[in-house]
Amino acid sequence: MRRSALAAAAALLLASCAVGPDFEKPAAPTDAGYTPEKLVDTAATNVAGGAAQHFAIGADIPGEWWTLFHSPALNALVEEAISHNPTITAAQASLRQAHENVLATEGGLFPAVNAGFSHTREKFNGAAFGQPNTRGFFSLNTGQVTVSYAPDVFGGTRRQVEASEAAETFQRFELEAAYLTLTSNVVAAAVQEARLRAQIAATEDIIKADSGVLDLLNHQFALGAVSRTAVLQQAATLAQVKSTLPPLQKLLAQERDLIAALAGRFPNRPPSQTFDLASLTLPRDLPLSVPSRLVAQRPDVRAAEATLHQASAEIGVATANLLPQFSITGDIGSEATEIGSLFASGTGIWSIAAGITQPLFRGGTLLHQKRAAEAAFDVAAAQYRSTVLTAVQNVADTLRALQSDADALQASTAAERAAADSLALAQDQYRLGAVSYIELLNTETTYHQARIALVQAQAARFADTAALFQALGGGWWNRSDVAQNHSRN
Repeated sequence: MRRSALAAAAALLLASCAVGPDFEKPAAPTDAGYTPEKLVDTAATNVAGGAAQHFAIGADIPGEWWTLFHSPALNALVEEAISHNPTITAAQASLRQAHENVLATEGGLFPAVNAGFSHTREKFNGAAFGQPNTRGFFSLNTGQVTVSYAPDVFGGTRRQVEASEAAETFQRFELEAAYLTLTSNVVAAAVQEARLRAQIAATEDIIKADSGVLDLLNHQFALGAVSRTAVLQQAATLAQVKSTLPPLQKLLAQERDLIAALAGRFPNRPPSQTFDLASLTLPRDLPLSVPSRLVAQRPDVRAAEATLHQASAEIGVATANLLPQFSITGDIGSEATEIGSLFASGTGIWSIAAGITQPLFRGGTLLHQKRAAEAAFDVAAAQYRSTVLTAVQNVADTLRALQSDADALQASTAAERAAADSLALAQDQYRLGAVSYIELLNTETTYHQARIALVQAQAARFADTAALFQALGGGWWNRSDVAQNHSRN
């Protein structure tokens, strides 16, 4: 009894540990930053979309960050995309699949119980037993329950469960990445549509103005005040401006097709929402997570961490495969020649067996599998580090873009206003004969370019603001449905 107790205690002791490394969450960076210098508010310009933006360092991001643009149409479009885009449906299904795989792997920690029944009809010959004249037929019915159990002495199964759980965590953050990518793409598409509509409107205004100048020249040509060359030059300028309109209209139509697809619709049934720059409000206070929090918020970083965790657990699995494998099996049942007597007295059978298998020679397979698992962990560690660096770089690039966008808008606004004033003056002087047509034409071209540049600068501020929210992780941890989704894991 003493020896049995010691053996049981030893088994419990062994079962309480698992071979291989215990995963340690990578430490958050402590020396990382976005810019060498202190961040300051962006420049302000007295034009639509020209408000100064303030970076609230350490502030949290709302789960529905797109609402900060204060556009009901945008909010409705994002919600429709989340509900109907198949990418989200696929990511949700992948998460459910990973969760079921965890439960399936956990089954290896428990005994396997099987029930069976067999009926055998057999002809026998007694010659094999020294009785050549004895022969006949008989039936044998067997019913039994079999229990088999592989004690997880060295924790190989537990490491497999750990690896499956890490794979589930990976899929969880792949789902969050799908949410973030989809919502960011919807906002970006809305801003792009607004930009194209503004460019089309500006181009149409330019066409209208150039058409007026052409009418004036035709009138002056009829009076003999200008040459035919001036009329032809203006006609060529008008035609050139008109030629830029169809490509913009094509891009707008394609952008509407993209928006329909993001919303889970076909192109012939686009969403009713349309967007222009006036319908969007530029967020002024921008939350900015510090780098040490960024690694806990970016879905791609968390997914890379889960991959690293899985690789760590796989080392334990490979290590356990090198060690003895234990097994316990037991059968209990009944055998009888008649089914009606199957459970009668005296028909019972049982057996119990225990075994241990120690791999001795596999041609180096198990050893090299362990080394391969260790190398895979090194790969995952390097990829995790690369993902963190990329995440911080994305935020830094977006911050630079926002600062540059504000400066560009300020310069573009000044250039457009100056060009508009210059054009108005040139038109008045031309009517009075104070300047030549060539001077007027050059002034028109300058204004056209300044008008389009202003529209592009306005749209860039909205687009890069959305890009900042995406780079920061999108605030998924503040969404109301996240706690429910994660509680199932």
